[in-house]
Amino acid sequence: MDPKDSLIEYPSDFPIKVLGPTHDAFAATIVEVVTGFDPTFHHGRMEVRPSGKGNYTGLTCTVRATSREQLDDIYRTLSSHPMVKIVL
Repeated sequence: MDPKDSLIEYPSDFPIKVLGPTHDAFAATIVEVVTGFDPTFHHGRMEVRPSGKGNYTGLTCTVRATSREQLDDIYRTLSSHPMVKIVL
């Protein structure tokens, strides 16, 4: 894909929403996965929201996106992770 055709200007901060069943290690696991693609990512760049009944946890991870390929790789890896139900 030609960079001129992208709706996102790189590099930029890009929010990724991740939803999974509530688990003590969920947030730490997602930080570990995302850090593999964005070494500057840390807990301070993540918002944590439990669902109303507490069965699920929603995370908004703001990554430093450097390319479309990087974002695609993050989405693919998170989507295939066993602790993750939805990635937006």
